[in-house]
Amino acid sequence: MKVTELREMSASELEKALREQKEVYFNLRFQHSINQLDNPMKIVETKKTIARINTILREKELADRA
Repeated sequence: MKVTELREMSASELEKALREQKEVYFNLRFQHSINQLDNPMKIVETKKTIARINTILREKELADRA
């Protein structure tokens, strides 16, 4: 997901996307542990997406307080 797409989402949509990405991350880690993962860089990309979503959620939280 691109940052511009994430910034356009509402907080509830972001939380849903975060749950989905965490599930994907769990499955990727599981596949990696049993050597069935074709592209291990997907793990890194998914972790970065999770971090981006958390950052944008935090920005929105701080903007609501101000």
